[in-house]
Amino acid sequence: MKLAHTRSTAAAATAVLAVLALATACNRESSTSAASGGDKPAIGIDLPRSDSDFWNSYAEYMRRDIKTDNTNALPLSNSQNDVTKLVANVQVFQNTGAKAVVMAPQDTGAIASTLDTLASKKIPVVSVDTRPDKGDVYMVVRADNRAYGTKACEFLGKQLGGKGKVAELQGALDSINGRDRSEAFAACMKTKFPKIKVFELPTDWKGDVASAKLQSLLAQNPDLNGIYMQAGGVFLQPTLALLEQKKLLKPAGQKGHISIVSNDGIPQEFDAIRKGKIDATISQPADLYAKYALYYAQAAADGKTFKPGATDHDSTIIKLPNGLEDQLPAPLVTKDNVGDETLWGNNVG
Repeated sequence: MKLAHTRSTAAAATAVLAVLALATACNRESSTSAASGGDKPAIGIDLPRSDSDFWNSYAEYMRRDIKTDNTNALPLSNSQNDVTKLVANVQVFQNTGAKAVVMAPQDTGAIASTLDTLASKKIPVVSVDTRPDKGDVYMVVRADNRAYGTKACEFLGKQLGGKGKVAELQGALDSINGRDRSEAFAACMKTKFPKIKVFELPTDWKGDVASAKLQSLLAQNPDLNGIYMQAGGVFLQPTLALLEQKKLLKPAGQKGHISIVSNDGIPQEFDAIRKGKIDATISQPADLYAKYALYYAQAAADGKTFKPGATDHDSTIIKLPNGLEDQLPAPLVTKDNVGDETLWGNNVG
């Protein structure tokens, strides 16, 4: 009986390992999608999710830049907004010879132990868009997310004449980006526009959650006249669909128009601005995120170092408790400059 039980257990374990191996393989792109950089150090790159138009654009730029720069990239992985998958993907990078890792952890508080492991193996990390709460990073490639919240507040405050009701579709508050945007927006509203009532709606970056909460809010506050969407990539479509269903999607300039400002800078937001469906967005630089993630990953693998201060690409490197951060520019886009061809949202695809 003992021998039979042992064999059964071993067979079950083998089956589990086979399933895990298959899941890992399905979560990775084939090596043909990455460039062969010859004798360059290998770079492991994890894409954070594929349910956002912004992150899909980032992935497109990343694949293009890998080929253009002849980067020696390991097969790309996608952790699908799941920190467990991210940890597993990073383990594969370690086992396949990565000399640097690019990631964009969506849960910035849960990645510390993985960063510690990479540091112990002298594998530097470039974190894109998100700043890990703890754990060493070589460089964070990110825009100033507090500025996002402040710019959105100032724009909406002026649009509404300093009074009214605003729904804030917040991102995940366990994310540094969600916290930065929310805290800055709240501080600005309290200081500059105290007569505007803000309804904070945490969404965990999920469009369906945002839509459901906005629908409930509108039932109780039909006089809502402003919306701040912290991520157009996931909130734009469900928000516009809901407003259209409620017959509240009126063009800018028309009586009853709900003023909307967003974050991301995706082509769909630009189209909505042109049509008067939303009023503005803050262009988060997906193209520069990909470009400088690869730049710093290569520099890290080559043993280069950087110091705080101005860069040669219109940004500023700042010192963090756990590394450095290159704060890339993120302009406000309105009907006045939505046609600017230098904006990545006018060039992607």
